Amino acid sequence: MCGIAGAVNWGNAESLCSMGDIQAHRGPDDSGIWYTTTARGDWIGLVSQRLAILDLSSSGHMPMSTPDGRFTIVYNGECYNHSRLRKELEATGCIFRSGSDTETVLYAYQHYGAECLQRLNGIFAFAIWDSLNETLFLARDHFGVKPLYYCVRGSRLCFASEIKALYALPDFDPEFNRDAIYQYLSMLWIPDPHTAFESVLKLPAGHFATWKNGTFSVTQYWDLQFPVAGEYPEIPEEDLTEEVRRRFLKTVKSQLISDVPLGAFLSSGLDSTGIVSAITHETSASVRTFTIGFPPDYVRGEVMIDDISVARRTAATLGCQHTEIIVKPDVIDLLPKLVFHMDEPTADPQILISYLVCKEARKQVTVLLSGTGGDEIFAGYRKYRAHQLSLYYKQIPTVLRTHCVEPVVRALPTFRGTAAKGYVRLLKKMVMSGSLPSRERFLANSRYLDFCQVRELCTQDFCSGIEQFDPFCEHYRYFSRVAHADFLNQMLYVDTKTFMVSLNLMVADKTSMASSVETRVPFLDWEFAQWIASNVPPHLKLKGATTKYIYRRALRDMIPSEVMLQRKAGFTAPIDMWLGNDLKTFLRDILSRDRLKRHGIFNPSSVDKLLSEQSAGTKDWSYPIWQILTLELWIEKFMNAKQQQVC
Repeated sequence: MCGIAGAVNWGNAESLCSMGDIQAHRGPDDSGIWYTTTARGDWIGLVSQRLAILDLSSSGHMPMSTPDGRFTIVYNGECYNHSRLRKELEATGCIFRSGSDTETVLYAYQHYGAECLQRLNGIFAFAIWDSLNETLFLARDHFGVKPLYYCVRGSRLCFASEIKALYALPDFDPEFNRDAIYQYLSMLWIPDPHTAFESVLKLPAGHFATWKNGTFSVTQYWDLQFPVAGEYPEIPEEDLTEEVRRRFLKTVKSQLISDVPLGAFLSSGLDSTGIVSAITHETSASVRTFTIGFPPDYVRGEVMIDDISVARRTAATLGCQHTEIIVKPDVIDLLPKLVFHMDEPTADPQILISYLVCKEARKQVTVLLSGTGGDEIFAGYRKYRAHQLSLYYKQIPTVLRTHCVEPVVRALPTFRGTAAKGYVRLLKKMVMSGSLPSRERFLANSRYLDFCQVRELCTQDFCSGIEQFDPFCEHYRYFSRVAHADFLNQMLYVDTKTFMVSLNLMVADKTSMASSVETRVPFLDWEFAQWIASNVPPHLKLKGATTKYIYRRALRDMIPSEVMLQRKAGFTAPIDMWLGNDLKTFLRDILSRDRLKRHGIFNPSSVDKLLSEQSAGTKDWSYPIWQILTLELWIEKFMNAKQQQVC
């Protein structure tokens, strides 16, 4: 795992070094730069900050070149099948000088070109310069576990693992992307390939890009495929269950390669428990596991599972070396720091929890296995069940729905300070969207603010520029790709292309790398995920009210029954409590009328109204206030600051 960056015809060796320094937290073990000038006069530079995982010696130093000097690579990632690939390449005459997977990827590209991506099984973002063809090749892994940002201006190109590294380049002073900010206000995050910066894009998952002679192009090399609705292979359920189990165990085992200490997240959920159970099944070593939680007064009234006690019992059953992390974070100090690390405004409070557990785990391990992706592969989210429930809801006569059910639900109080708060919020969202067509209902359940609310909250100047823009345009584009599939699979696909990659994976990468920790995601082994998509029919993913049905069956003798029976709960934080206590004074300062007017996005009177209603307890505006606070902190850090302040 590393931080990489580079530039074409932009900056110099000094700025290249600064790009690496800004990303030093991603790779504290080694650093290096490489640059050259081509025959046609183009300047090319590459930089790496290395977090050593395989081959800890200097042989894994980057940038790394082939012996003839033709190909040079900077690489951020892990190739789980690199030993097998190495043997294939050695059979073609390649002579390896290190035990690192970086060299395997370098020779794979030398031998296969862009086709090497079809042979790599791992998580990665890398850049390779071909000095003979004077071509720069960029690639991002199949599901987009590792990020790669880029900016093109004429014949100039720059790229990096983190946007903040681009600030080291001369005259890099992007404007904020108004449409992307609208998407953020709608969803709490910004979907790929857009970013909050007008001129910066993310290379999409499963894509590669090439720069040659001043021309930049992006090409898709892989996508998750689903069969036509109803056209799944006829495999007996028992056989299918056993195959899911076999493949899952094999996948987890393949991701245990490491020359540094390795551990795993452990909550009371199915996904992390399944991974830890698989590790103990496949190895005799005692697994280091990590669970995070808050004191009782922090979680009162929040919909949270008792992660600590359930995970403790699971760890004891599986014989793990378990660490419990109970935190009372200094949110005033932590939130601005994480806004910096995230690069873009991200209003999901899970960033604080993810960072804190990674920071503590780093004292013992350098690699952590995570259950991210299990909900998208096996249908674990409540919104998938909500789709099924809506089919029954629509059977209620329209007049009863519109004149009885919906007014009653809409009039329900927020129940703030009680465990019912989250359920009431979900009930309101589900009932208000229950009568909509399938796609619109799915998107409504993914929305936090609609256009009317954004228009009420934001200034007229900001709103005038977004009236014709649909914040869910990327979602609709992905829906169109899988229109042939069962609607459950359509939802799974859209979530993998939007919510999972742009929020969950981005949070996992940025918060773990801020602590110099590599996070691996076994559920997103692309060969495993594609096999599930191609062979497991929807009714064996979501069966009645049972989510992840076949996954539960496959691991039924490995996962404790207590975990099997747990209700679904999000990986969240007590933001209501923070806003009313720890952040109360800080909030009024950051969201003062003068600051809001200066930045020109939010209407100060509307924000004051939200804060007053939140303080009085008459409404629950926790997430909108968290959104506004996060965005204002982001503007202060990235848009209003000078380059040296950002760095």
